[in-house]
Amino acid sequence: MAPAPILDSIVDTIEPRKETLPLPEPARQRLLKAGIDLSKGYPYRPSVPLYLQDVYKIRDEERLYQDAGARADKSKKNLFSAATKVTDLTTHIGTEIEGLQLKDLTPQQRDELALLIAERSVVFFRNQDLTPQQQKELGEWFGEVEVHPQTPQVPGVPGVTVIWPDLFTLERPADFRRPGGASNWHSDLVHERQPAGITHLHNDTVPPTGGDTLWASGYSAYEKLSPEFRKIIDGKYAVYRSAHPYLDRQDPNAGPKYIERTHPLVRVHPATGWKALWVNRSMTVRIVGLDKAESDVILNYLYDVYEKNVDIQVRFKWTPGTSALWDNRSVIS
Repeated sequence: MAPAPILDSIVDTIEPRKETLPLPEPARQRLLKAGIDLSKGYPYRPSVPLYLQDVYKIRDEERLYQDAGARADKSKKNLFSAATKVTDLTTHIGTEIEGLQLKDLTPQQRDELALLIAERSVVFFRNQDLTPQQQKELGEWFGEVEVHPQTPQVPGVPGVTVIWPDLFTLERPADFRRPGGASNWHSDLVHERQPAGITHLHNDTVPPTGGDTLWASGYSAYEKLSPEFRKIIDGKYAVYRSAHPYLDRQDPNAGPKYIERTHPLVRVHPATGWKALWVNRSMTVRIVGLDKAESDVILNYLYDVYEKNVDIQVRFKWTPGTSALWDNRSVIS
């Protein structure tokens, strides 16, 4: 049995205080229109896992996977011909599509959207009339929808996670030095056997000022490297750790530990065949086979390539009812 201070610390980390806030009206109206049951409170809080061994078992098997973008028409004629406007927001990353509703996409358009996301890394759709159920159904077209073991969820729609900064601030007070949440460069689920592909974030409520999100292209970060430097990192593996720590059931007195997995430092996207640098400062621990000093020098340089080259980044200002879909295999955010 872990001593009380350690156990209290880990529980506070993975199971925050369950305070409630009044729902913003745009969110309430969207949820009620979708038939979401709010009678038991919002959001739904799952019973979070406490032990490392239990989390390792989540989706801990190889799964056959065909990327939807790999079967798409390369011209994307079905998607582009139905849109009223398609705008590339920067040279390297980010595209906004107007005149389409995600809920109405045909199978061909969905595949072509997956390819566009793979190529442009992040794609935006404003003014979306989209229920959480429809959001999940679109996700199931792209692959297996992740049901997060410990984050708040839309009641009755497992796999649709709730992002609510005001609620998170109640649970873990933030300031400008420690903004909390997803304010640091990261990629989703790097600790899993098969890390995340496409993430779909829909914002029904946004602040009048602030709240912008940045993405950076892993393709372009890789291209920034010299050919000789690429030879150094091609084929190398790195260790990536989970965002949350857990207790080791075999040694709870040792305190919180992170899930760790090994993945390629440079990934090849299955739909494009393009190479992407796959590191982030928050979750990449070390390069396999190198001394710590060597690994630290290389990783810190690679982080800087991602974070300091603004030409490979896109900054997006949200408006209510906007969806962003991005590919965690080729981008950090």
